Amino acid sequence: MSTISGSPRASESKSERAYRVLRKRIDAGQYAPGFRLGLASLARELGMSVVPVREAIRRLEAESLVTFERNVGAQVALLRETEYLHTMQTLALVEGSATALASPNISPAQMTRAREINENMRDTLNNFEPKQFTALNLEFHSVLFESCPNPHILDLVHRGWNRMSLLRESSFSFVPDRAQESITEHERILQLIEAPAPGIDIELAARNHRLATLEAVLAHQNKHALPAPAA
Repeated sequence: MSTISGSPRASESKSERAYRVLRKRIDAGQYAPGFRLGLASLARELGMSVVPVREAIRRLEAESLVTFERNVGAQVALLRETEYLHTMQTLALVEGSATALASPNISPAQMTRAREINENMRDTLNNFEPKQFTALNLEFHSVLFESCPNPHILDLVHRGWNRMSLLRESSFSFVPDRAQESITEHERILQLIEAPAPGIDIELAARNHRLATLEAVLAHQNKHALPAPAA
């Protein structure tokens, strides 16, 4: 018999197969952070009862790939939370600096392109998909920081975004309400560049924009944190 992810292995249990399928989807980013893992729907899709699916999800929870929230159920976790914190803090600093240094070199055509991307982001709010929004968000910021004349700072920005990708990070999965605020802040950054405002004002606006997303995610985590299990 065939499966969604290919033929099952000869000695593979249903629980193992469910784990393999879910793990593959999480690793590939198909299931983004915050994605809810419904037992019944997954069991129907995989052609098995909910018992092996529950076992697979518990295994993923033990690996910190999945978390449980009261009244929500299982959802894909934001991995390596300390690394996420440090990466976002660093990215806020270097991307703010890169955007400020790039601002005198940003052409009218690039400004037009940035606004087009921001409007595309606004259009996605009616049928919000965090992964798509995050991809557009990177495209927007790339238009602004790629003209940075300092190659060392630009390299640090690229490394920060790459690290976020490795973390399978989509902050907006956790804080979708942050998306509208982000679009508004994008427009504010563009206005500062057009003014043109002093570089320090542009740098702080870009930095605080990134930190605001970090703060929103941390606030969400604190709000939904579950008590540690009894020893």
